[in-house]
Amino acid sequence: MSEPTVQQMADAMFEIVKVNMGKKKFKSMDLIKEMREKFGEENIDKKVCKEAIKSLIDSGRCVYSYFGGSYIEIPHKEAAAN
Repeated sequence: MSEPTVQQMADAMFEIVKVNMGKKKFKSMDLIKEMREKFGEENIDKKVCKEAIKSLIDSGRCVYSYFGGSYIEIPHKEAAAN
């Protein structure tokens, strides 16, 4: 398997965060570990992972939350917005 692109990795990270929303919070390193499991240790470059995380944050698909640490989550909808 070849090294995934930044977009492929961002999509895979988003899916992991989405599936685990409300059950588990992910730090950056947690997502990098998940990518190593999914794509294989030898196919993952930490720089590409960081670019994928930056892409998720910059696009607004995910946000950083701070609760005793920095976590990556899908943005919550405020009750007033509904």
